[in-house]
Amino acid sequence: MLIFRPMALDDIAGVLLIENQGYDFPWSPGLFEQAIKSTKYCVVAHEGENLVGFAILSYVVGEAELLNICIDPKQQGKGYATLLLDHLVEHAEQKDNYEMYLEVRVTNAAAIHIYEKAGFNEIGRRKNYYLTKAGKEDAILMALPLFKE
Repeated sequence: MLIFRPMALDDIAGVLLIENQGYDFPWSPGLFEQAIKSTKYCVVAHEGENLVGFAILSYVVGEAELLNICIDPKQQGKGYATLLLDHLVEHAEQKDNYEMYLEVRVTNAAAIHIYEKAGFNEIGRRKNYYLTKAGKEDAILMALPLFKE
């Protein structure tokens, strides 16, 4: 069973292990520390004692933006990304946001599939947004309307 809790400064080392395995251009420790100390929603996901993923959401005037989400590559394919994303959407709704946004690399087909399955739609592109080892690639902008029950 996946358990979610707020990310703490003590989690940064474990989060960085996942971040560095998941991305060619990872966030720095300082960015995670800054996010935790800010008003952003920083969450970690645990399966038992194992840290399996994390995410960071920013809230601004009724809009939630997914800034970072990552599942340990050794734990991928188990549905954890979908569960974490569902948790984030629920949290954003509880905080009275009316829409959730994100950017994803055009080459990240697995993430795009998860986002589309959750109801996100492409609303635009940012040319040459992400660094790659060979240069740059576009970002797909996606949005999900949030509904209050």
